[in-house]
Amino acid sequence: MSGPLDGILVVALEQAVAAPLASCRLADAGARVIKVERPEGDFARRYDGLARGESAYFVWLNRGKESLRLDLANAGDRALLDAMLARADVFIQNLKPGSLDRLGFPMADLRARHPRLICCSISGFGTEGPFAHLKAYDLIVQGEVGLCAITGTPDGPARVGVSVCDIAAGMTAHAAILQALYSRERTGQGCRIEVSLFDALADWMNVPYLHHVYGERDTQRAGVNHPSLAPYGAFACADGQQIIFSVQNQAEWRRFCALFLGDAGLADDARFADNMARLAHRPALEALVQAVFAGLAADAAMARLEAAGIAYGRLNDVAGLSNHPHLRTISVETAAGVLHVIAPAALVDGAAPAATRVPELGADDARLRAEFSS
Repeated sequence: MSGPLDGILVVALEQAVAAPLASCRLADAGARVIKVERPEGDFARRYDGLARGESAYFVWLNRGKESLRLDLANAGDRALLDAMLARADVFIQNLKPGSLDRLGFPMADLRARHPRLICCSISGFGTEGPFAHLKAYDLIVQGEVGLCAITGTPDGPARVGVSVCDIAAGMTAHAAILQALYSRERTGQGCRIEVSLFDALADWMNVPYLHHVYGERDTQRAGVNHPSLAPYGAFACADGQQIIFSVQNQAEWRRFCALFLGDAGLADDARFADNMARLAHRPALEALVQAVFAGLAADAAMARLEAAGIAYGRLNDVAGLSNHPHLRTISVETAAGVLHVIAPAALVDGAAPAATRVPELGADDARLRAEFSS
């Protein structure tokens, strides 16, 4: 497909989520992405069969790519990969640390032989340190960085409901690759990029970290309430629907008291005078707020919040998302027919990526072997 990365060749020795997300975004922008799979295929192809027999994970992350099966225990297939890398602009891989070296493709050697090549490695904990040799999947890293400890309710920790570690690492790798391509335009030199799931998600943990280290205040699990702002959370209305709203500053707090709660004087109550006071007296504050929500149907509560200039939303489930008026989707072709996936967030000149195909395993074997053997 056409796009700003037309002419860029990406070789992706990838599996699961993080690396495929990075290469998918490059394919969306017009890069040619060759997905190198083991003979039995990327194991994400078999995560589930819930998208009309296809894996939802695989459909999400592999549109617009070509699929080539290689057995890298075979000398001929290693030679073919070597020939591909000689022509590539970007090489992405997320094998277990050390695997690439054992196969005969150490990154230092690739960079020396191909100075323009941008090499990106994605791992669990990086290439050094006591955990570098371990397998690392999303939930493991959520636990290691402390995300589970601040997610959930006071009754116990919880996993974030999507593969947030893999997504963070894939997004980080994508941004770093784009920076490297821009730098190469000016210098002619590629570079080596290393991204770990741990580092990517640890970066997102900066606010709880700074609170702990410098504020001596640990983030508490608060369910769908905000751990450091109040009032901010979900409240049940008279018809059973739950509305989330947020007060972000003192001006909003005063409007909320006067126009939603109907008690302007509450804004000056010493228990609720500023955000830190409101956090300290959160149970009393939330009891007052809940009493008002309980007397209103959801539509009436939202109208009152909007009139007060307070941000609000519904506590939707996935069914609510699937019917949301703002949800954008794109079409992808699969062996099971055309499926609709949620569109990437960025619109460029008002356009989302064009429809592409999710490759069947080895769909491009013969053509790619012929192309890179010549």
